[in-house]
Amino acid sequence: MTAPKTLLSAEKIAAKVRELGAEITQDYQGKSPLLVGVLKGCVTFMADLARAIDLPCEFEFMKVSSYGAGTKTSGTVKILMDLGCDIEGRDIIIIEDILDSGLTLDYLIKQLQIRKPASIKICTLLEKPSRRQTDVVVDYLGFQVEDLFVVGYGLDYAGLYRNLSYIGILEN
Repeated sequence: MTAPKTLLSAEKIAAKVRELGAEITQDYQGKSPLLVGVLKGCVTFMADLARAIDLPCEFEFMKVSSYGAGTKTSGTVKILMDLGCDIEGRDIIIIEDILDSGLTLDYLIKQLQIRKPASIKICTLLEKPSRRQTDVVVDYLGFQVEDLFVVGYGLDYAGLYRNLSYIGILEN
C-alpha cells in the first residue's frame, strides 16, 4: 500500500483539539469529568484533548470491538475490556476516534447508563454522517468526513497507521 493521502493535517487537528478542550473546560467548570476512552483508536486524540482541558479529570478506558481486521463494521459489538471503577454519580465523557455507524457508541452508552452516571456526553474526533444507523448525539465533534476509509492520529487499518500525525485516506 502507498502512504495515505492527507485529509486533515496535524496542524488542523491540533487547532480543533484545543477548541474542543476549551469547550469542555467551559461546560464542566467546577466538576471533574471522567474521560472514558474507547481503545485503541482514542489514545492519541484523548491524550492531546486531556492536555487541552483545564480541569482536573480522570481517565478510564474500555476496549470495544465491532471491526476485527476489516474495513467495514461487523455490526456485532463486544466489550473486550471494561472500566476499572464505579461511575455512579460521575460526569462521563466518552472519547472516540470516529463515529461511523453509531452501533458501537449506542451499545456503549446503554451499557454505561445502567451504572447510573450523573451524565454521559460524547466527544468524537471524526463523524461519518452518511454511515449513521443510530441516533447517537455527539456533544463535542472534531470533524465530519465523507464515507472514506481514514487512518492516522489513532485510527488504523489492521493495526497499522495509528502513529501518523495527520489523518489520511487509505486507498487500496
